[in-house]
Amino acid sequence: MGETVGKKRFKLPHIFVMLASIIFICAIASWVLPAGEFDRAPNAAGRTVVVPGSYHAVERSPVSFFGAVKAIYAGLVDAAGVVFFVFLAYASISVMLSTGAFSGLVAGMLRLFKGKFRAVVIPFFIVLLGAASSAIGMFEEALPFIPVFVGIAIAMGYDAIVGIAIISLGVGLGYSGAAMNPFTVGIAQDIAELPPMSGAWYRIICHLAMTAVASVYTVRYALRIQRDPTKSLVYGEDFGRFAMDKKSLSGKPFGIREKLVLLDFLALSAFVVYGCKNWGWRFEEICAAFVVTAIAASAIMGWGPNVIADKMASGLCEITMACMMIGMARGILVVLRQGRIIDTVVYGMALPLAGLPAWLAGEAMLVFQTLLNFLIPSGSVQASTSMPIMVPLSDLLGVSRQVAVLAFQFGDGISNVLWPTAFAPAITGLGGIKLGTWWKWFVPLFMLIFATQMILVAIGIAIGW
Repeated sequence: MGETVGKKRFKLPHIFVMLASIIFICAIASWVLPAGEFDRAPNAAGRTVVVPGSYHAVERSPVSFFGAVKAIYAGLVDAAGVVFFVFLAYASISVMLSTGAFSGLVAGMLRLFKGKFRAVVIPFFIVLLGAASSAIGMFEEALPFIPVFVGIAIAMGYDAIVGIAIISLGVGLGYSGAAMNPFTVGIAQDIAELPPMSGAWYRIICHLAMTAVASVYTVRYALRIQRDPTKSLVYGEDFGRFAMDKKSLSGKPFGIREKLVLLDFLALSAFVVYGCKNWGWRFEEICAAFVVTAIAASAIMGWGPNVIADKMASGLCEITMACMMIGMARGILVVLRQGRIIDTVVYGMALPLAGLPAWLAGEAMLVFQTLLNFLIPSGSVQASTSMPIMVPLSDLLGVSRQVAVLAFQFGDGISNVLWPTAFAPAITGLGGIKLGTWWKWFVPLFMLIFATQMILVAIGIAIGW
């Protein structure tokens, strides 16, 4: 026929296919792996933790094919708090985006920052979000702002990946290098019987080192596509719902109404941070704050109830797929719990560490915690599960308990935006890109950060920290 047939490039399956496949693989594992559990008991602080050395076999509970299918629904129910938080928060943000206030903000930023200097906004916001994450444990609370930063990044000559990276790297590295995060460092140090916030100076150094690596990587990518948009991994894809076209920004109104909407948004950000830190806000209160802020923004623009409802409905439709991805990812954990094999995997992963020398044990702990975050993406639950095992193990191996805590938080933090069981599906859904595209950009950076973490763990052991 005279036509040359090129080799087909490997293409990742649809995210639903990928998550469903993992669910069924875990169901098969429940028939193969022995069921087992650790005993759990309250510690001195009243927190339920694993009892070291208590792993024992339990009655098998293999998950059937039909049970694996049911896990999709069960995952949505189990993740209902996160799913409905994303639904309401995203819909509220979409209302504020439609006011045009952020277009005016971007127009001002374009006038203020010229050429390559414009990229300064990338490390600035990564550091700012990282500080909030490090101090008060902000993570999920920042995800609804992804559409805003995607729109800003595109208008500034970058792409959606840069916008997603600013948010996800900020909060992810904030967790990894947290100085005082009560949900991870606080719990881990409590279990390790270390003084609260002890060793914070070294964790701050770690946070800055990882932030520097991530910022350089992201800025280099941003500048490359600023020079040549075809270098973007999402070149040619439609991001109309985030549109803040820099060519048309100057023609859009940015009067007193739009400025008041921006103040409304800043007030929301401040209240969320203050509420989480001082009033113990969680999803319910934060969602209410988002909805009230969206209604206030609509009132400022003079919109009636039907207009507000239409814009909220549009936002809910846009984010449905991302919420479905969150529920299916949780379905993986549902299968592992029903099959009673999570503790078996934890026990099997921890066993090889017992015979390692101190200099290698710290690195092995880092690998262990990073892999464990695939199974247990909740930082507080992972601390309660792994630290009672890692603490006595670190004592036996001659590794300080501070290093054991550091390995835990390294493993728990940035991998949350890598693993499909954690927040990778949510951030890609919110940013309008495919999970495979995100991995193509992020995995090389993750490996750089992981190598940095290994060096930092080695330094911590060498200096006796």
